[in-house]
Amino acid sequence: MEMLQIYTRNIELTERLRDYVEAKVAKFERFLPSLETIRVDLSESNARDSTRRMVAQITINVPKAILRAEERAGDIFAAIDAVMDKMYRRVDRYKGRKTTKRRAAPLTGEPLEVAAEEAVEEEAPHIVRIKEFEVHSITPEEAIEQMELLDHLFYIYLDGNDGRLSVIYRREAGNYGVLKPVY
Repeated sequence: MEMLQIYTRNIELTERLRDYVEAKVAKFERFLPSLETIRVDLSESNARDSTRRMVAQITINVPKAILRAEERAGDIFAAIDAVMDKMYRRVDRYKGRKTTKRRAAPLTGEPLEVAAEEAVEEEAPHIVRIKEFEVHSITPEEAIEQMELLDHLFYIYLDGNDGRLSVIYRREAGNYGVLKPVY
């Protein structure tokens, strides 16, 4: 698989592990014919909880979108299985699948019976509000302060250091990340 990239940190990439990952991600080629690349990151973190020490992350590049999922488990193979399940759901959502009376189970091709009352098509998410606001030139530290004051999960601002539009957000571990678009 030319488009597959496997990266490891604090884990040895054995032949068995490589074969396992390749077999798992090969299914995506059928469901995403315009697939550009698949990146799999496998690592062992220093988590105190040994059941969440192994980390598997998959990033799939398709035209005009990036699909990413991450899962943790006590065993690297279990982490890979968990992240694959999550990624299958993301691929389904990306492809815009709808629920019908009789359809294939997500990404497996096996028939799935759905009761008549459950056969109603799911309503696709839609935009319910558009909010316009002024963007000010501030430092990332000031943006964090504003985000915390507003109790938001992210904050959009013009970076006072480089003048670029930026988004600061809170990460799971409590730290912050900054998104900067590339034109």
